[in-house]
Amino acid sequence: MEYENSSNIIYCVENGLLKITLNRPEKKNAITNSMYKNLLEIFYKSIQDNTIHTVCLTGTGNFFSSGNDFVSLLTNQDVFDIKSIINDFKKFIDMLITYPKLLIAVVNGPAIGIAVTILPLFDITYASDTAYFQTPFTSLGLIAEGCSTYTFPKIFGKSKASDMLYLGYKMNAFEAKQYGLVSEIYKYECLNESILAIKHLVKKWNQNILLEVNTEECTELIKHIQSSDSIERLTNFMLHKNKI
Repeated sequence: MEYENSSNIIYCVENGLLKITLNRPEKKNAITNSMYKNLLEIFYKSIQDNTIHTVCLTGTGNFFSSGNDFVSLLTNQDVFDIKSIINDFKKFIDMLITYPKLLIAVVNGPAIGIAVTILPLFDITYASDTAYFQTPFTSLGLIAEGCSTYTFPKIFGKSKASDMLYLGYKMNAFEAKQYGLVSEIYKYECLNESILAIKHLVKKWNQNILLEVNTEECTELIKHIQSSDSIERLTNFMLHKNKI
């Protein structure tokens, strides 16, 4: 079965494992709308491909992903249809919720925003010892997404989930393992070895609940991101982030 490679999303298939890599290291693997479309196509085709048993998502370079590329979203006026963009984003989250095969995240470095909130939707998450996890939603004037309003309190408890979602708490890989967000931690140089022993699929969450949560979060996200205040915050944040 043919998959569509692009410069920003690359993949390889070996021994039943489809490895998908976010490939924008110059932008810390920030995710654009076109990348969501490409990811969706790859995931859809992999479901129909009987030779694929496991899907692994990782990033190029020293970042897993810096989250959504709001600079691209806000500056490309030709595609500035926020409802359409959020709909593609929603489809991607729905895909992760309902995906029937084993999903593994190999977090090779820092994960920001959506790159963190999707992790509970994976069956297993491995993390580099250089990784950290942060969701700076309130500083951007946004609401939480990726079903994190449901999954984070269950993983972290109410207090730490509030730290993450409201206050932008930066959690290192070892603390993430203590809470159960991360299954195992590996040395950055040895991350590719971390997926070799995976055998079983364990579904953590009720799919129907997550689908409902995702719908509500995306509806609220559309409202918040369209405000002038949010646009200014997002632009300033992304410009600052790309200088780090």
